[in-house]
Amino acid sequence: MDYTFSNRISGLAPSAIREILKATSLPGIIPLAAGNPAPDAFPVEEVREITAKLLAERPTDCLQYGVTEGYEPLRSFLAADCKQRLGLGEAFDTLIVTSGAQQVMDLACKALCNEGDTVLSESPSFIGSLNTFRSYGVKLRGVPMRPDGMDIDVLEELLKTEPKVRFIYTIPNYQNPTGWTASLEKRKAIYALALKYNVLILEDNPYGELRYAGEALPSIKSFDKEGIVIYAGSLSKVLSPGIRVGYTLAPAPIIAKMTVGKQASDVHTSMLSQQIVYAWLTGYDTAAHIRKIREIYTNKLNIMTDALAAYCPALHFEKPLGGLFLWCSLPAGLDAVDFASAAVAEKVAVVPGNAFAVEGDAHRDAVRLNFSTPTNEQLRQGIEILGGVLQKAGE
Repeated sequence: MDYTFSNRISGLAPSAIREILKATSLPGIIPLAAGNPAPDAFPVEEVREITAKLLAERPTDCLQYGVTEGYEPLRSFLAADCKQRLGLGEAFDTLIVTSGAQQVMDLACKALCNEGDTVLSESPSFIGSLNTFRSYGVKLRGVPMRPDGMDIDVLEELLKTEPKVRFIYTIPNYQNPTGWTASLEKRKAIYALALKYNVLILEDNPYGELRYAGEALPSIKSFDKEGIVIYAGSLSKVLSPGIRVGYTLAPAPIIAKMTVGKQASDVHTSMLSQQIVYAWLTGYDTAAHIRKIREIYTNKLNIMTDALAAYCPALHFEKPLGGLFLWCSLPAGLDAVDFASAAVAEKVAVVPGNAFAVEGDAHRDAVRLNFSTPTNEQLRQGIEILGGVLQKAGE
């Protein structure tokens, strides 16, 4: 039989990261490509204890259908935490629980975008979000990234000239893939421009708790007195990505449409997962856990940057203040795809920069490295191997 696929899917290529991750499952591969939390960052015993208690004492609540908006105790806790700890949320906002923060991107497009509308995104940016936007037939336009955030002049020019801009997509904290952090000035400028041109902002903050240096900066959502920011939060990097619990805080009319979209997608987020998250957030020392994972990742980041200095001095990078990634510029004339292929042949997986391109085949002059997934020894060994790959490429 000949199969005919929808226009939405036919134009999508498999995620380059997911394809590279297939290589990481092969024996002996050092995984500098993935963005997975470190195995010792999971509170395994706490989750085991919570799950056993829930299934022993309240099995029906965990295994039955729930409401689309989310488990009410968890929703209330998250909304209060956003307000009290982060200064997020006004009277016009409300919150729903999602199946990971990735679903926020899907629901935002489903609620707001028609085919042919425009989305402005930092470039490079997270491939998972970019492919979600592409699946809705939107026109993606990239705003170049700088170490202190997106290029504000380019952003305003696009807002002036691009038709039907629906929202600006940004990851202000420890951006994926660059690891860079938007300055306070640029956060304020992004908000001011969105307000000036009557455009929404989709603020994605999966890495906000993973700060290793510097002072925490306010979220763009904290400036939002006019109801133009959709905020995406996640438990994936703090508790567990496999549990698949995220949330979005946004003006109630937007949340209402996103809720209808979620009903058509997955009915509701897993009730067992939501109750595990709620029990963990309210019954355990989550602050101590976050301190622990910050220590783990600070150490891993330092190991990677020290190894890069020793073995790969030709790679240029800005050491991130947090998150899970380094963005490394390659020596002039070296192609990122060729470099990644040569690295895999030496059993080290990295991601070529063009995997994160918003438009075309940009960023073939850089690679993304991840330091959270490998062991400390793999970090040292993997970077030393990359040094050899660089040396061969320069011969």
